[in-house]
Amino acid sequence: MSANSSNLNQDTIDLDRLHAAVKREKQDLQPGAEPVPMWVIFLAMVVAVIAGGQLGMMTGGWKFETANPFLASTPLDPRPGSGADAQTADPFQTAMKKGSSGYAVCGGCHQGNGLGIPGQFPPLAGSEWVMGGTERLIRVVQHGLVGAITVKGQGYNTPGGMQAFGAAMSSTDLANVLTYIRNSWGNEATMITKEMVEKVRSEEKRSQQWTESELAPFAEKNVPGEIPAGPGATVKPSV
Repeated sequence: MSANSSNLNQDTIDLDRLHAAVKREKQDLQPGAEPVPMWVIFLAMVVAVIAGGQLGMMTGGWKFETANPFLASTPLDPRPGSGADAQTADPFQTAMKKGSSGYAVCGGCHQGNGLGIPGQFPPLAGSEWVMGGTERLIRVVQHGLVGAITVKGQGYNTPGGMQAFGAAMSSTDLANVLTYIRNSWGNEATMITKEMVEKVRSEEKRSQQWTESELAPFAEKNVPGEIPAGPGATVKPSV
């Protein structure tokens, strides 16, 4: 073997060793596997800090006594309207707020604006059935209504009639919804309380829907009871 061939083989071996060393120092990266740039990581951290601050504000702010799971006492409820604030809330405003949610079961027929559907579902806005005697209104919702009725001088005959909600709603929920419809869309009337609903329920022994003629004696009759707040309140607010 010549000297030139020996030198060539030696150079090739040295070059292979050099390439192997380079590979050990730095591996080739596949396309798309490059490391995330530092500016992207920094931006994500800034966004997380800002979002955490906003979330804390919406939940009443971070408090040690609320977040610490090892406290012996019951943690405070950070939700708005809870705790002492809920106990001192105006009963009328509380009923209106909860009644607006409960009205969802009525809005499909009487519509969100309380105007109903001509010929089928009577309006609640300005309705004498809503603004009239509280006893008739409670009885209607308790056991439903069937047959032709007249509301604001217009005739209505809902197919199958109005369903009964007495079994599906508690006395409190029913009172809240009735208070809501009596004070929405321009209506203004006294609130209906849980005690009023319970009084009618205890006296009413019925299993079928009412008709307009059967409810005529209760058209202007109000269920007795104190009205804690709102229009026509009879209870003096505590000071």
